[in-house]
Amino acid sequence: MRKGLQNLEKNQNSNYRIIAVDDEVGIIDSLSVFLQRSGYDFIGVTDPMDAIEKVKNEHFDLMILDFIMTPIHGDQVVEEIRKFNKELYILLLTGHKDLAPPLETIRRLDIQGYCEKSDKFDQLLLLIESGIKSIEQMDEIKKINYELKDTYSRLEQAYLESIQTLRYTVEAKDAYTRGHSDRVSEYSLLIGKKLGLSNKDLRTLEIGGLFHDIGKIGVPDSILQKDSKLSDDEYSEIKNHPTIGAHILSTASIFSDIIPIVKHHHERYDGNGYPSKLIGENIPYLARIVTIADSFDAMTSKRSYRDSLPLETVIEEFEKCKGTQFDPKLTDVFLDILKNNYYEIDNIKNKYKA
Repeated sequence: MRKGLQNLEKNQNSNYRIIAVDDEVGIIDSLSVFLQRSGYDFIGVTDPMDAIEKVKNEHFDLMILDFIMTPIHGDQVVEEIRKFNKELYILLLTGHKDLAPPLETIRRLDIQGYCEKSDKFDQLLLLIESGIKSIEQMDEIKKINYELKDTYSRLEQAYLESIQTLRYTVEAKDAYTRGHSDRVSEYSLLIGKKLGLSNKDLRTLEIGGLFHDIGKIGVPDSILQKDSKLSDDEYSEIKNHPTIGAHILSTASIFSDIIPIVKHHHERYDGNGYPSKLIGENIPYLARIVTIADSFDAMTSKRSYRDSLPLETVIEEFEKCKGTQFDPKLTDVFLDILKNNYYEIDNIKNKYKA
Protein backbone atom coordinates (compact mmCIF):
# COMPACT_ATOMS: atom_id res chain seq x y z
CA MET A 1 0.00 0.00 0.00
CA ARG A 2 2.76 2.41 1.03
CA LYS A 3 4.76 1.55 -2.09
CA GLY A 4 1.69 2.18 -4.24
CA LEU A 5 1.21 5.62 -2.72
CA GLN A 6 4.87 6.45 -3.32
CA ASN A 7 4.57 5.38 -6.97
CA LEU A 8 1.42 7.50 -7.37
CA GLU A 9 3.23 10.51 -5.87
CA LYS A 10 6.17 9.96 -8.24
CA ASN A 11 3.84 9.80 -11.23
CA GLN A 12 2.21 13.06 -10.15
CA ASN A 13 5.61 14.71 -9.64
CA SER A 14 6.66 13.72 -13.17
CA ASN A 15 4.13 16.23 -14.51
CA TYR A 16 6.42 19.06 -13.30
CA ARG A 17 9.72 20.09 -14.90
CA ILE A 18 12.44 21.39 -12.61
CA ILE A 19 15.66 23.04 -13.80
CA ALA A 20 18.60 23.43 -11.44
CA VAL A 21 21.43 25.85 -12.16
CA ASP A 22 24.74 25.53 -10.31
CA ASP A 23 28.29 25.81 -11.63
CA GLU A 24 29.36 22.94 -9.33
CA VAL A 25 28.87 19.63 -11.17
CA GLY A 26 28.71 17.74 -7.86
CA ILE A 27 25.69 19.75 -6.69
CA ILE A 28 23.89 19.16 -9.99
CA ASP A 29 24.61 15.41 -9.81
CA SER A 30 23.33 15.20 -6.22
CA LEU A 31 20.17 17.14 -7.05
CA SER A 32 19.62 14.95 -10.10
CA VAL A 33 19.69 11.75 -8.03
CA PHE A 34 17.56 13.26 -5.25
CA LEU A 35 14.86 14.81 -7.44
CA GLN A 36 14.62 12.02 -10.00
CA ARG A 37 14.24 9.59 -7.11
CA SER A 38 11.31 11.77 -5.99
CA GLY A 39 9.81 11.42 -9.46
CA TYR A 40 10.41 14.92 -10.84
CA ASP A 41 11.27 15.61 -14.49
CA PHE A 42 14.68 17.18 -13.81
CA ILE A 43 17.40 18.86 -15.85
CA GLY A 44 20.63 20.27 -14.44
CA VAL A 45 22.69 23.06 -16.00
CA THR A 46 26.14 24.31 -14.95
CA ASP A 47 26.30 27.36 -17.24
CA PRO A 48 23.90 30.15 -16.10
CA MET A 49 23.86 31.68 -19.61
CA ASP A 50 22.78 28.33 -21.04
CA ALA A 51 20.07 28.15 -18.36
CA ILE A 52 18.61 31.50 -19.46
CA GLU A 53 18.33 30.23 -23.05
CA LYS A 54 16.74 26.96 -21.93
CA VAL A 55 14.09 28.79 -19.92
CA LYS A 56 13.46 31.06 -22.92
CA ASN A 57 12.93 28.12 -25.29
CA GLU A 58 11.53 25.36 -23.08
CA HIS A 59 8.84 25.07 -20.41
CA PHE A 60 9.89 24.66 -16.78
CA ASP A 61 7.66 24.89 -13.72
CA LEU A 62 10.31 25.56 -11.09
CA MET A 63 13.96 26.66 -11.00
CA ILE A 64 16.51 25.88 -8.28
CA LEU A 65 19.23 28.49 -8.66
CA ASP A 66 22.64 28.92 -7.05
CA PHE A 67 23.51 32.49 -6.09
CA ILE A 68 27.30 32.68 -6.36
CA MET A 69 28.20 31.54 -9.91
CA THR A 70 30.34 32.52 -12.89
CA PRO A 71 30.15 34.29 -15.26
CA ILE A 72 27.03 35.85 -13.64
CA HIS A 73 25.39 35.47 -10.22
CA GLY A 74 21.95 34.06 -9.58
CA ASP A 75 20.23 37.41 -9.14
CA GLN A 76 21.48 38.45 -12.60
CA VAL A 77 20.08 35.22 -14.04
CA VAL A 78 16.68 36.04 -12.53
CA GLU A 79 16.93 39.63 -13.80
CA GLU A 80 17.25 38.31 -17.36
CA ILE A 81 14.56 35.65 -16.99
CA ARG A 82 12.01 38.10 -15.54
CA LYS A 83 12.29 40.14 -18.76
CA PHE A 84 10.42 37.38 -20.62
CA ASN A 85 9.02 35.07 -17.93
CA LYS A 86 7.19 36.47 -14.90
CA GLU A 87 5.66 33.20 -13.73
CA LEU A 88 8.58 30.79 -13.25
CA TYR A 89 8.74 29.74 -9.59
CA ILE A 90 12.32 30.32 -8.40
CA LEU A 91 14.11 28.99 -5.31
CA LEU A 92 17.55 30.42 -4.57
CA LEU A 93 20.36 28.35 -3.04
CA THR A 94 23.13 30.04 -1.06
CA GLY A 95 26.34 28.67 0.37
CA HIS A 96 25.60 30.72 3.49
CA LYS A 97 22.68 32.97 4.43
CA ASP A 98 25.05 35.94 4.78
CA LEU A 99 25.83 35.56 1.06
CA ALA A 100 22.18 35.81 -0.02
CA PRO A 101 21.14 38.90 -2.00
CA PRO A 102 19.42 41.75 -0.13
CA LEU A 103 15.76 41.27 0.78
CA GLU A 104 14.78 44.14 -1.53
CA THR A 105 16.36 42.28 -4.47
CA ILE A 106 14.52 39.06 -3.61
CA ARG A 107 11.22 40.95 -3.51
CA ARG A 108 11.88 42.94 -6.69
CA LEU A 109 12.75 39.86 -8.71
CA ASP A 110 9.88 37.82 -7.24
CA ILE A 111 12.13 35.05 -5.94
CA GLN A 112 9.74 32.81 -4.01
CA GLY A 113 12.21 31.40 -1.48
CA TYR A 114 15.77 30.55 -0.65
CA CYS A 115 17.68 28.19 1.60
CA GLU A 116 21.25 27.36 2.48
CA LYS A 117 23.06 24.53 0.74
CA SER A 118 23.32 21.36 2.79
CA ASP A 119 24.34 17.72 2.44
CA LYS A 120 20.71 16.97 3.26
CA PHE A 121 17.93 18.18 1.03
CA ASP A 122 15.02 17.97 3.52
CA GLN A 123 14.39 21.74 3.72
CA LEU A 124 14.81 22.12 -0.03
CA LEU A 125 12.28 19.35 -0.62
CA LEU A 126 9.77 21.15 1.64
CA LEU A 127 10.27 24.33 -0.39
CA ILE A 128 9.87 22.41 -3.65
CA GLU A 129 6.67 20.73 -2.44
CA SER A 130 5.27 24.11 -1.37
CA GLY A 131 6.22 25.54 -4.74
CA ILE A 132 4.55 22.71 -6.65
CA LYS A 133 1.33 23.16 -4.65
CA SER A 134 1.36 26.86 -5.47
CA ILE A 135 1.94 26.10 -9.13
CA GLU A 136 -0.96 23.63 -9.13
CA GLN A 137 -3.30 26.26 -7.74
CA MET A 138 -2.04 28.93 -10.14
CA ASP A 139 -2.61 26.59 -13.06
CA GLU A 140 -6.14 25.85 -11.87
CA ILE A 141 -6.95 29.53 -11.43
CA LYS A 142 -5.50 30.38 -14.88
CA LYS A 143 -7.57 27.61 -16.40
CA ILE A 144 -10.75 28.92 -14.80
CA ASN A 145 -9.92 32.49 -15.77
CA TYR A 146 -9.17 31.54 -19.38
CA GLU A 147 -12.23 29.38 -19.88
CA LEU A 148 -14.69 31.86 -18.46
CA LYS A 149 -13.20 35.23 -19.38
CA ASP A 150 -15.79 35.92 -22.11
CA THR A 151 -18.79 35.77 -19.80
CA TYR A 152 -18.83 38.13 -16.83
CA SER A 153 -21.65 36.43 -14.96
CA ARG A 154 -20.07 32.99 -15.34
CA LEU A 155 -16.70 34.44 -14.32
CA GLU A 156 -18.24 35.94 -11.19
CA GLN A 157 -19.74 32.56 -10.32
CA ALA A 158 -16.45 30.79 -11.00
CA TYR A 159 -14.74 33.35 -8.77
CA LEU A 160 -16.97 32.48 -5.84
CA GLU A 161 -16.75 28.76 -6.48
CA SER A 162 -12.96 28.82 -6.78
CA ILE A 163 -12.76 30.66 -3.47
CA GLN A 164 -14.84 28.00 -1.77
CA THR A 165 -12.94 25.12 -3.41
CA LEU A 166 -9.51 26.40 -2.41
CA ARG A 167 -10.70 27.44 1.03
CA TYR A 168 -12.17 24.02 1.74
CA THR A 169 -8.87 22.47 0.65
CA VAL A 170 -7.06 24.53 3.29
CA GLU A 171 -9.67 23.67 5.93
CA ALA A 172 -9.16 19.97 5.21
CA LYS A 173 -5.45 20.44 6.00
CA ASP A 174 -5.80 22.63 9.10
CA ALA A 175 -8.52 21.92 11.67
CA TYR A 176 -8.09 25.39 13.25
CA THR A 177 -9.00 27.04 9.94
CA ARG A 178 -12.49 25.48 9.92
CA GLY A 179 -14.85 28.34 10.58
CA HIS A 180 -11.95 30.72 11.18
CA SER A 181 -12.04 32.36 7.75
CA ASP A 182 -15.83 32.74 7.89
CA ARG A 183 -15.62 34.50 11.23
CA VAL A 184 -12.71 36.72 10.13
CA SER A 185 -14.74 37.70 7.06
CA GLU A 186 -17.80 38.61 9.16
CA TYR A 187 -15.81 40.45 11.84
CA SER A 188 -14.07 42.45 9.08
CA LEU A 189 -17.44 43.31 7.54
CA LEU A 190 -18.71 44.41 10.94
CA ILE A 191 -15.77 46.81 11.37
CA GLY A 192 -16.12 48.02 7.79
CA LYS A 193 -19.79 48.85 8.26
CA LYS A 194 -19.01 50.80 11.45
CA LEU A 195 -16.47 52.77 9.40
CA GLY A 196 -19.05 53.51 6.70
CA LEU A 197 -17.04 51.88 3.90
CA SER A 198 -18.42 51.64 0.38
CA ASN A 199 -20.19 48.52 -0.86
CA LYS A 200 -17.17 47.76 -3.07
CA ASP A 201 -14.79 47.87 -0.09
CA LEU A 202 -17.18 45.80 2.01
CA ARG A 203 -17.28 43.18 -0.75
CA THR A 204 -13.48 43.15 -0.90
CA LEU A 205 -13.31 42.76 2.89
CA GLU A 206 -15.80 39.89 2.78
CA ILE A 207 -13.91 37.94 0.09
CA GLY A 208 -10.47 38.91 1.44
CA GLY A 209 -11.42 37.65 4.89
CA LEU A 210 -12.62 34.35 3.47
CA PHE A 211 -9.44 33.96 1.44
CA HIS A 212 -6.80 35.46 3.75
CA ASP A 213 -5.21 32.14 4.75
CA ILE A 214 -5.32 30.48 1.32
CA GLY A 215 -1.51 30.43 1.23
CA LYS A 216 -1.58 27.64 3.80
CA ILE A 217 -2.22 25.36 0.82
CA GLY A 218 1.54 25.63 0.28
CA VAL A 219 2.51 24.82 3.88
CA PRO A 220 3.32 21.13 4.55
CA ASP A 221 0.58 19.22 6.39
CA SER A 222 3.10 18.00 8.97
CA ILE A 223 3.57 21.61 10.12
CA LEU A 224 -0.08 22.69 10.01
CA GLN A 225 -1.19 19.64 11.98
CA LYS A 226 1.61 19.63 14.54
CA ASP A 227 0.35 19.73 18.15
CA SER A 228 3.66 20.63 19.79
CA LYS A 229 5.67 23.85 19.50
CA LEU A 230 7.02 24.63 16.04
CA SER A 231 10.76 24.79 15.39
CA ASP A 232 12.27 27.99 13.97
CA ASP A 233 12.37 26.44 10.48
CA GLU A 234 8.75 25.30 10.76
CA TYR A 235 7.63 28.72 11.96
CA SER A 236 9.44 30.25 8.98
CA GLU A 237 7.43 27.95 6.73
CA ILE A 238 4.18 29.12 8.34
CA LYS A 239 5.24 32.75 7.86
CA ASN A 240 5.47 32.13 4.12
CA HIS A 241 1.71 31.64 3.75
CA PRO A 242 0.79 35.31 3.01
CA THR A 243 3.35 35.46 0.18
CA ILE A 244 2.31 32.06 -1.14
CA GLY A 245 -1.34 33.13 -1.09
CA ALA A 246 -0.58 36.35 -2.98
CA HIS A 247 1.46 34.42 -5.53
CA ILE A 248 -1.35 31.91 -6.09
CA LEU A 249 -3.82 34.70 -6.77
CA SER A 250 -1.52 36.89 -8.85
CA THR A 251 -2.23 35.17 -12.16
CA ALA A 252 -5.92 36.15 -12.25
CA SER A 253 -6.98 39.79 -12.46
CA ILE A 254 -10.27 39.01 -10.70
CA PHE A 255 -8.33 38.55 -7.47
CA SER A 256 -6.36 41.81 -7.66
CA ASP A 257 -8.44 43.67 -5.03
CA ILE A 258 -7.97 41.03 -2.34
CA ILE A 259 -4.26 40.35 -2.88
CA PRO A 260 -3.18 43.21 -0.53
CA ILE A 261 -5.32 41.66 2.22
CA VAL A 262 -3.95 38.16 1.63
CA LYS A 263 -0.33 39.32 1.48
CA HIS A 264 -0.33 41.86 4.31
CA HIS A 265 -2.74 40.61 7.01
CA HIS A 266 0.25 39.73 9.24
CA GLU A 267 1.95 43.13 9.03
CA ARG A 268 2.20 45.12 12.29
CA TYR A 269 1.55 48.83 12.64
CA ASP A 270 5.04 49.28 14.16
CA GLY A 271 6.73 47.59 11.19
CA ASN A 272 7.65 44.33 12.94
CA GLY A 273 5.23 42.13 11.01
CA TYR A 274 5.68 40.03 7.86
CA PRO A 275 6.25 39.50 5.01
CA SER A 276 7.18 43.09 4.05
CA LYS A 277 7.66 44.83 7.43
CA LEU A 278 5.39 47.66 6.30
CA ILE A 279 4.82 50.48 8.81
CA GLY A 280 1.66 52.35 9.76
CA GLU A 281 -0.42 53.65 6.90
CA ASN A 282 1.87 51.99 4.37
CA ILE A 283 -0.04 48.81 5.26
CA PRO A 284 -3.10 48.56 2.97
CA TYR A 285 -6.16 49.90 4.80
CA LEU A 286 -8.37 46.84 4.34
CA ALA A 287 -5.52 44.56 5.40
CA ARG A 288 -5.30 46.49 8.69
CA ILE A 289 -8.97 45.74 9.32
CA VAL A 290 -8.54 42.02 8.59
CA THR A 291 -5.49 41.94 10.90
CA ILE A 292 -7.71 43.00 13.80
CA ALA A 293 -10.44 40.50 12.90
CA ASP A 294 -7.90 37.69 12.43
CA SER A 295 -6.19 38.42 15.77
CA PHE A 296 -9.52 38.61 17.61
CA ASP A 297 -10.57 35.20 16.29
CA ALA A 298 -7.18 33.72 17.19
CA MET A 299 -7.56 35.00 20.78
CA THR A 300 -11.12 33.75 21.19
CA SER A 301 -10.68 30.33 19.55
CA LYS A 302 -9.77 27.25 21.53
CA ARG A 303 -6.40 25.75 20.62
CA SER A 304 -4.73 22.46 21.54
CA TYR A 305 -2.38 24.32 23.90
CA ARG A 306 -4.85 26.79 25.51
CA ASP A 307 -8.49 27.62 25.98
CA SER A 308 -10.14 30.66 24.37
CA LEU A 309 -9.34 33.93 26.14
CA PRO A 310 -12.09 35.72 28.12
CA LEU A 311 -13.45 39.01 26.75
CA GLU A 312 -11.77 41.10 29.48
CA THR A 313 -8.36 39.70 28.55
CA VAL A 314 -8.98 40.28 24.86
CA ILE A 315 -9.94 43.92 25.46
CA GLU A 316 -6.80 44.41 27.56
CA GLU A 317 -4.70 42.90 24.78
CA PHE A 318 -6.12 45.23 22.14
CA GLU A 319 -5.63 48.22 24.44
CA LYS A 320 -2.03 47.18 25.05
CA CYS A 321 -1.22 46.55 21.36
CA LYS A 322 -2.97 49.65 19.99
CA GLY A 323 -0.40 51.54 17.91
CA THR A 324 2.14 48.71 17.97
CA GLN A 325 0.47 45.64 16.47
CA PHE A 326 -2.77 47.33 15.40
CA ASP A 327 -3.86 50.58 13.73
CA PRO A 328 -4.92 52.73 16.73
CA LYS A 329 -7.95 54.34 15.05
CA LEU A 330 -9.29 51.03 13.77
CA THR A 331 -8.63 49.45 17.15
CA ASP A 332 -10.77 52.12 18.84
CA VAL A 333 -13.63 51.29 16.48
CA PHE A 334 -13.33 47.58 17.25
CA LEU A 335 -13.00 48.19 21.00
CA ASP A 336 -16.25 50.19 20.85
CA ILE A 337 -17.94 47.14 19.30
CA LEU A 338 -16.50 44.83 21.97
CA LYS A 339 -17.55 47.09 24.83
CA ASN A 340 -20.93 48.35 23.61
CA ASN A 341 -22.23 46.03 20.90
CA TYR A 342 -20.79 42.64 21.77
CA TYR A 343 -24.05 40.93 20.81
CA GLU A 344 -23.05 41.49 17.16
CA ILE A 345 -19.83 39.55 17.78
CA ASP A 346 -21.77 36.87 19.64
CA ASN A 347 -24.14 36.41 16.72
CA ILE A 348 -21.19 35.68 14.43
CA LYS A 349 -19.54 33.31 16.91
CA ASN A 350 -22.80 31.39 17.33
CA LYS A 351 -23.33 31.26 13.57
CA TYR A 352 -19.96 29.61 12.97
CA LYS A 353 -19.57 27.75 16.25
CA ALA A 354 -16.37 29.47 17.48
